[in-house]
Order: sequence, then structure tokens, then C-alpha cells
Amino acid sequence: MPAAGTSTKSDERRRTIMAAAVDCFAQKGFYGTTTHEIADWVGISQPYLYRLYPNKEALFAAVVDHVSVVMTETLVAHSSASGEAGRAPEAALDAARGAYAALVADRSILRFLMHANCAAGEPLVAEAVRRCYAKQVDTVRQLLGDDDAVRRWFGAGMLDNVVAVLGLADIDEPWAHVLTAR
Repeated sequence: MPAAGTSTKSDERRRTIMAAAVDCFAQKGFYGTTTHEIADWVGISQPYLYRLYPNKEALFAAVVDHVSVVMTETLVAHSSASGEAGRAPEAALDAARGAYAALVADRSILRFLMHANCAAGEPLVAEAVRRCYAKQVDTVRQLLGDDDAVRRWFGAGMLDNVVAVLGLADIDEPWAHVLTAR
């Protein structure tokens, strides 16, 4: 049974809004996306969207929090499914990178996260982005073991982001081969 004041329909509507907001913000960023575009994408009125989220900054921060949960769930599920507990550090890092690569394969989440970093000048967004990084540091530390492994994860992740967003796996140039390790 849903919690008091909620319903299955409203929960589903919020999930739909989150998915649409990820896609809209991934395309145009925080500053280029309007709440009207998101409301239209979902098929709701802009006033209804404002009943759920008081302003665009609060909506964007909620989407950052949503993406953080998705990232954490993906990493934890992948590590559980792959039996990561007894792996060597490099094998565990490679498995975690594989989970992250699968998550950002459609590039919407990746582009959204890049835009979130760029919008961190907005106070609510900055708080949400810091929460997201803190959660990822905690999760990766639990999966990989220590702070050095966390730094390697983030360093590898930044390289993976560049490779994915630029589509370097499909570029047959020497410099792209260096970055994709081909």
C-alpha cells in the first residue's frame, strides 16, 4: 500500500518526470531547458510540474539525486552479480568500469551528469552534485576497498566519459586509439 499522501499513479508520474527531465537536461543542460519543455514531454501542465517541484533548480536537484540512486544501484547490482568480493583490485576496478559503461551507454545519463557539474553554480544543484559524488565515493570505497582505489575509479571514469561522449570507439585515429586503449 502506498504511503499516506501518495499513490501508485503519482509515483509513476514522478518516475516519468525524472526520465523526461534526464533526457531534456541531457540535451540542453540546466540553463537551456525550460520546465515547459519537460512538462510537454511528460504530457502534463507546467503548473502541475510546479506543484511537484517549486522551481527548475529544485527539479534539477531532484534529478541529480535520482541519477545518483540509479548509479549506486547499478554498481551494487553489478558487483553482486559478478561476485566481486574476492577479486583482485584491478579486476574489481575493471568490473566496476564495465557497470558504469553499461549505465551510460545511451549517453543521456552521462550528458546529464556533465551538465550537472556545469550547473553547480546554482546552490541547490551544487548541494545535489556534492551528495551524488559523496554517495559514489562511499559506494566505490565499499566495492573496491580503499581511497586509492576510489581515486583510480574516478580517474578512469573521467577517461571513460570522454571516450563515450565523443564516440571514440568508432574513431579510427591514432589519438583515439590511445584513449580507448586499442
